[in-house]
Amino acid sequence: MTATLKVSIITAVFNRCETISKAINSVQAQQYPNISHVIVDGGSTDGTMDIVNESCASNQIVISEPDNGIYDALNKGIRLADGDIIGLVHSDDLFYDDMVISDVVTAFSDPDVQLVYGDLVYVEESDVTKVVRKWISGRFVTHKLRMGWMPPHPTVFIRKSVFDQFGVYDTSFKISADYDAMLRFFQSGIYSAYIPRVLVKMRMGGVSNRGFKNILTKMREDYRVIRKANVGGVGTLVLKNVSKIRQFIT
Repeated sequence: MTATLKVSIITAVFNRCETISKAINSVQAQQYPNISHVIVDGGSTDGTMDIVNESCASNQIVISEPDNGIYDALNKGIRLADGDIIGLVHSDDLFYDDMVISDVVTAFSDPDVQLVYGDLVYVEESDVTKVVRKWISGRFVTHKLRMGWMPPHPTVFIRKSVFDQFGVYDTSFKISADYDAMLRFFQSGIYSAYIPRVLVKMRMGGVSNRGFKNILTKMREDYRVIRKANVGGVGTLVLKNVSKIRQFIT
């Protein structure tokens, strides 16, 4: 494997002093040598930036300023990223092991591959060794979009040129901009590669599932995305949510 491809990992964070160190450590532990870590803080007041500054590695790019939500922060990170490939580690998440980026770069060794994704496990907030759900993505087939399919966003790695060509996250969405972006990219016909193994541990309790109001907002935004992309209607929205049941069974 060659280290000529540079990977930029973006972490958007706001008041996550309890978890940010684990997210940073999971990036620093990667065996692949050519990584930059872009940390975009939204103006934390709980000591998060003290922890970020203590980590202070030569491959980090750090900014701290108010933003308009997670997708605005991710867009800032994309603009700052100096890598050929862009991936994410949310402030509550961590890579599954220290070979994730190496495996991702191997998939990108095919120059036609523009997007790589894998599987994800949801873990307990207080104990990342306890798996609650497992999201097995499977290979992309076009008709799956009408069934509400998308890969788990935290496992997605994208060539920066894709963002340059097809745009970044639409900040008019507060929760579903990742779904909107995935539909946009997959409908464009880009060539993707699936790594059939777990790439990311994601803590339960994310914004989209935090309270009835957020769940309702997500469903409304998902429906808007579905109609915008012309991949279905209410049936697609229902299938998107029903498909999550098997994540608890797998």
